[in-house]
Amino acid sequence: MRMKPSCLFLAACLPWCAHAQEATHPFSTEWNVRLRHEAVDDAAFVRDADATTLRLRLGLRAKFADHWSALVEGEGIAAAGDYDSTANGKRGYPVIADAEGAELNQALIAWKNDRVQATVGRQRVQFGNQRWVGNSGWRQNEQTFDALSFEAKPAKDWSLHYAFLDRVHRVNGDKAIDPLARERNLSTHAIDVAWMPKAVQFRGYALLHDDQDVRTASTATYGLRMTANRLREGHGPSITAEYARQRDYADNPLDFSHDYWLVEPAYAWGDTVLRGGVEHLGGNGRHALQTPLATLHPFNGWADKFANATPPGGLDDTYASLLGKAGCAKCEWVFAWHDYRADTSGILGGHYGSEWDASFAFPVGKKLTGLMKVADYSADTFARDTTKLWLQLEWKR
Repeated sequence: MRMKPSCLFLAACLPWCAHAQEATHPFSTEWNVRLRHEAVDDAAFVRDADATTLRLRLGLRAKFADHWSALVEGEGIAAAGDYDSTANGKRGYPVIADAEGAELNQALIAWKNDRVQATVGRQRVQFGNQRWVGNSGWRQNEQTFDALSFEAKPAKDWSLHYAFLDRVHRVNGDKAIDPLARERNLSTHAIDVAWMPKAVQFRGYALLHDDQDVRTASTATYGLRMTANRLREGHGPSITAEYARQRDYADNPLDFSHDYWLVEPAYAWGDTVLRGGVEHLGGNGRHALQTPLATLHPFNGWADKFANATPPGGLDDTYASLLGKAGCAKCEWVFAWHDYRADTSGILGGHYGSEWDASFAFPVGKKLTGLMKVADYSADTFARDTTKLWLQLEWKR
């Protein structure tokens, strides 16, 4: 199926109009304003990049009849500075993928009761920790999908999440120079089944990703994730382990099969958490495991050196982080370190580089949140030395 924006808008409005008179106060507004300055010093470029962007996201939600709702949401981004937005043609500068423009972000109708929710239309889709499917909310223009999604809680401690993804609208926006960076036509199925008692949680998932614009991007991924903890009053150890297998799928002309695995122990002292681990994305020197629909920024370092694609040699990310709260209940700081190596040896293998990350989030009044954030990547055999700095204010309602 192909759900055009005009059709989505009409689908959202028909039940709304039919039942608007039956609801006492069916309408509510949702909005978000984010002001950000981002600076990038990348040794691969002669010139540094800096972008000051302001995003306004505004939505109108209607609740009507029994269990039904609709949402129409748009966003606009204003920008200033010298940088490659992927839409402005400034290719002599490092990329900051926050392009100026305005577009429809979501347009959907939903049905929900205590155990089931079904949504159709352009929507935000997030599975689990978003390692495989997410909205990439760090960028000013988030990733959304034309999709049919279904969530259910069939029994205590059990949940089911399914989505059929018809099209992905990418963070680069509708004006990106490369058409494939704007959106992709899909025929993708995603499913997640979770059992979540307090002390241990299991998630089994499958992502059958059929990219109808780029056949070599089509993959089938099957995995299992486990988290266990022995927390007592906020103190104690925990561990997360995950394994997945990815292979070629649908009309992909390539022949490959790659492993994904993660081992992540942690220890919490109240609001302070020490976490370490190794994340493995397999590669054979010619092709590597990919996560094209994921929320990528939280994984493998904030400098985003591995965000566009996993190198053909694969990736082993050994990391450690310390996070906590300081000064107030809503103040949060993070320090993180990464060491990156290839899964293979030889010309495409070896030591890629290392990275330090740090951030501090703090409230400014009741509804405004500030953020200071830095990432420093030191290259060895992959990419070039890169430093990124962010200063941000965000207002949500």
